[in-house]
Amino acid sequence: MSSLQCWQQLFGQSLSPLTPVHHPALQKHHLSLSIKRDDLLHPSISGNKWRKLKYVLRQAVSDRATGLLSFGGAWSNHLHALAAAGHALGLPTIGMVRGEPEYATNPTLSDARAWGMTLEFVDRQTYRRRHDSDFLADIARRHPGFYLIPEGGSCPLALPGMAELWQTLPPCDELLVPVASGGTLAGLLSARPAGTRITGYAVLKGKEWLSGTICDLFAPAATDNGWQLRLEHHGGGYAKCSATDRQAIAGLSSILGVPLEPVYSGKAMLGLFRDIEAGFYPPGSRLVFVHTGGLQGARAQISAKRSGQAK
Repeated sequence: MSSLQCWQQLFGQSLSPLTPVHHPALQKHHLSLSIKRDDLLHPSISGNKWRKLKYVLRQAVSDRATGLLSFGGAWSNHLHALAAAGHALGLPTIGMVRGEPEYATNPTLSDARAWGMTLEFVDRQTYRRRHDSDFLADIARRHPGFYLIPEGGSCPLALPGMAELWQTLPPCDELLVPVASGGTLAGLLSARPAGTRITGYAVLKGKEWLSGTICDLFAPAATDNGWQLRLEHHGGGYAKCSATDRQAIAGLSSILGVPLEPVYSGKAMLGLFRDIEAGFYPPGSRLVFVHTGGLQGARAQISAKRSGQAK
């Protein structure tokens, strides 16, 4: 089977369910909420990673890349998904990981290594150079023929895959989505229906730079009034979640009947319900929440807490 045929098999038509959910707060504030279960798109490449990588990897295949290389933390959903995709496509993968080699045994990176990913660990100072042209040029020289993919898969080619999500959604007043590297929200903005507002829940300390990143990926976002970022619900920063918030997320997961993890969708869902209780959304609003996957990361978080490596 050719690489293109493998890509077509991996990224062919795939639908995820839209699940209406119920919660006392929704009834109290006269809101309806459905969850777009993109976590069910693919068993190993779930959620926004499947959508963001779709056309990036088609380009890599078209360019006859000899391999794939990208960046991420020790519990990166992106590297996990990329390793699985590379394995399916028959392409070697390299993950440049921010952290220490001892993290190689956590569940996320163990999966990646099992799928054939080579891990290169770098310190935080080196990792900060991942956008520098000279640094990237040096990587390209060391790994000729490898297709370089930005952290999180967020790049212009990620946008059309995310934009396709609208084709499977009903009309709604608000589309709600977790935001980290910005590519998911930028892609959704690129095809936003006029009657729907997008609210992104930042799962890290975003402030001004996150808005700037989204506008860099999709320039019309700078003059689009149909979106907003909620920056108050990051819980202390990326992958940080207090015991109290973890318990609250677990409670929401139980009531809603949908699995949630504490880094992306769980943290964003908790922020959403805190906003609902504060009356942030007008009564009668039809809300749709995009579950962006990442459930595999919950294993790594538990492992990290047990070994004292959580950060």
